[in-house]
Amino acid sequence: MKKVNGYEIIQLFEAWSPKQYALEGDPVGVHVGQLNRPVEKVLVTLDVNEAVVDEAIEKGATLIIAHHPPIFRPLKSIATDTVQGRMIEKCIKHDITIYAAHTNLDVAQGGVNDLLADKLSLMNTKVLDETYAETLYKFIVFCPKTHGDEMRQALGKAGAGAIGDYTACSFTTDGEGRFTPAEAANPYIGKVGEAEVVSEEKIEVIVPETLKQRVLKAMLNTHPYEEPAYDILQLGQKGNALGLGRVGELAEAMTLEAFTAYVKEVFSVPALRFVGDPEKMIKKVAVLGGDGNKYIYAAKRSGADVLVTGDLYYHVAHDAQALNLAVVDPGHNIEKVMIDGVKNHMIKAGQEAKFDVEFIESTIITEPFQFR
Repeated sequence: MKKVNGYEIIQLFEAWSPKQYALEGDPVGVHVGQLNRPVEKVLVTLDVNEAVVDEAIEKGATLIIAHHPPIFRPLKSIATDTVQGRMIEKCIKHDITIYAAHTNLDVAQGGVNDLLADKLSLMNTKVLDETYAETLYKFIVFCPKTHGDEMRQALGKAGAGAIGDYTACSFTTDGEGRFTPAEAANPYIGKVGEAEVVSEEKIEVIVPETLKQRVLKAMLNTHPYEEPAYDILQLGQKGNALGLGRVGELAEAMTLEAFTAYVKEVFSVPALRFVGDPEKMIKKVAVLGGDGNKYIYAAKRSGADVLVTGDLYYHVAHDAQALNLAVVDPGHNIEKVMIDGVKNHMIKAGQEAKFDVEFIESTIITEPFQFR
């Protein structure tokens, strides 16, 4: 197993949830500290407060991956006799780095909104509000036929060739490669100064922008030649449509009253609010983690019978009533599903990369509200 630093861990994380998925102006990335330090333990949390930082210190975690950015608006000062200043001071003294993945983790496949949809057991899910379309590239590499299978496997393992529900898709053309090694060359095949002809394969795969560098690295590490021949061409077609929220269907329709009880149970909340006729039948469900006030119209356009979201405003509730859209508000804190989700994803990714690092869940309850 390989000892790693923060850069390597975050590079692995951003292969899943890259910064370019984030909405404009969202302060994602490093908030405190630096990534160029060895990391043995990573603490995953929804929010960062002083209690969470104390937990990281106690458990020996030197990197915190959070969903909610602890510094959402620019600071005018870092006064260490304030709560936020004291928290930052503790991080600096104990070499703890805080990294925030906010709307990029909402948008990512398998991220917050997919985790919420999974909790509700929604089927046939689609994106509620498209915010990002992947740029696709055709990656072409020429290699000797003796290494064709090894190259295809390496490209597929790096994520190249994913098309719809299929993985490791590629196209191969046979041909001949011609070259003459110069005086300074150290050729894998052939001799210096002599023209060489080699049976080669032209391997073509589709690669999304977020995996371009990862696939290139895999190709260079696998190719036997000193100077591999390859092309990376941007395509006009777009890849997966990504965005905020998900829309899916329940296995069986139920009344809104029964659905609210179901939501309360699956998210383990002590109470919730809802808008709509308790007898209304619910089959198609939209869900959006966090503050979903801006998305009632998107939910209505999607054909959803109900929107599950947090922080519902009074006047937005009136607007939803006018639209005949039911809304269930179990609170903002249900996004805590990301703690287990991120931990499990990163454990698997870290094992595949042979990283010697431990990912642990924060046990601090960051729900600020109490219910009577």
